[in-house]
Amino acid sequence: MTVTRRILLATPDLMAGSQIAALARDAHASLETLRSLDASPAGGPYDLLLLDLQGIAGDPALTVPRLRQIATAGDAATSAPRPVLVAFGPHVAKQRLDAARAAGADDAVSRGELLGAFGALVRRWCEPG
Repeated sequence: MTVTRRILLATPDLMAGSQIAALARDAHASLETLRSLDASPAGGPYDLLLLDLQGIAGDPALTVPRLRQIATAGDAATSAPRPVLVAFGPHVAKQRLDAARAAGADDAVSRGELLGAFGALVRRWCEPG
């Protein structure tokens, strides 16, 4: 049986979006991309929220809760579980990755780690237990 996970990616980067879309298909997941945090997602509820710290400008203390808020706006009525929020960015941006964790991200990884181990990471973040 194929498990379908719903992923919301916040990034204006078309290249990252297309790479992650291909990886999501391989991981049996659907992907929706938001180009900015001023947009509203079309789908939901989501299992996983991915926040591109390099592409989405602003302080993670503001962008992390903003993404969670816009991604879960309609979930209260559906009693959907809280999605996992993962921030990613360049490995040299350790302070931004740490700031995202401090702001409430469930995890923060380098872009290389995300792209290199996408399937395993999605399973780790989305599977119960």
